[in-house]
Amino acid sequence: MDVISRRAFGKGSVAAASLFAIRTRPAAAAEFSYKFANNLPPTHPLNLRGNEAAARIREATSGRVDIQLFPSSQLGSDTDALSQLRSGAIELFTMSGLILSTLVPPAAINGIGFAFKDYDQVWAAMDGALGARIRSEIAKRGLMVFDRIWDNGYRQITTSTKPIVSPADLEGTKLRVPVSALWTSMFQALGASPISININECYSALQTHIADGQENPLAVIETTKFYEVQKYCSLTNHMWDGYWLLANRRSFEALPEDAREIVMREMNRSAMEQRADVAILNAKLRGKLEAGGLVFNEVNTGAFRDKLKEAGFYKEWRGRFGSEVWDTLESSVGPLP
Repeated sequence: MDVISRRAFGKGSVAAASLFAIRTRPAAAAEFSYKFANNLPPTHPLNLRGNEAAARIREATSGRVDIQLFPSSQLGSDTDALSQLRSGAIELFTMSGLILSTLVPPAAINGIGFAFKDYDQVWAAMDGALGARIRSEIAKRGLMVFDRIWDNGYRQITTSTKPIVSPADLEGTKLRVPVSALWTSMFQALGASPISININECYSALQTHIADGQENPLAVIETTKFYEVQKYCSLTNHMWDGYWLLANRRSFEALPEDAREIVMREMNRSAMEQRADVAILNAKLRGKLEAGGLVFNEVNTGAFRDKLKEAGFYKEWRGRFGSEVWDTLESSVGPLP
């Protein structure tokens, strides 16, 4: 696999997004031109399926609604983009619930360490009672949220210094985590030294050894090329994470009713298709990443979960989320430590 610089990759991402916008712009100006921002590369399934949804929406609305995607944090970091979404400068934005929790605290509940044993539990919870509760909390903050959450995947730990086999190996490791209290709390409980860095700055932080490692699903590790600046990957599956598709409420409600229904339907359809894409991608990525030089190792996840319990992580976050939200999670996954 050819190795390219982060700068070249970023330029290529911008160029790809610009070419897409040029190719698909309707001949006549759209009545509603909306920006859809996200933090993932153009090649990630979220952007591929998002572009397909945008094309279907243009066709179904006869060009009245034109949605252009802006990948790779082109419009700003997650925290910046959330502010722009709330102000209306951006109309659509995908965001992890754990980062959204700075505005909507219950949105981080799916990030509780080792809560979901498999995808059956994930989708039963996120398409069921737990997802409904989170969406209701998001709506209280003046945002519109789509019905189906997009998949990010189970997260794995990579490092440039040493393989992480047990919690003891995390002691003192400078681990990049997203800007989220729960992420920081969990890795502090595991003994690491977490550093909060937005994903658009993560590659350079790893390259310059500001951080020794990071944690992300395999699909993100591959599409962001983190494997270029990391050596080891521990299959911890320590957290499942997804992306809520959010809309500025004023902008969404400005659409005619039929257009709102089309946008909701097509984005939800693409979310379901993207879930299948991520499952297929993650299943085959280990071999591809190993060919790129990443060394994989299995871990005993029970030891990590026990460490969190001993550190009081579950007790602390049960209190911070409150019994109603916590009980809704446990109704899908069973009792937590």
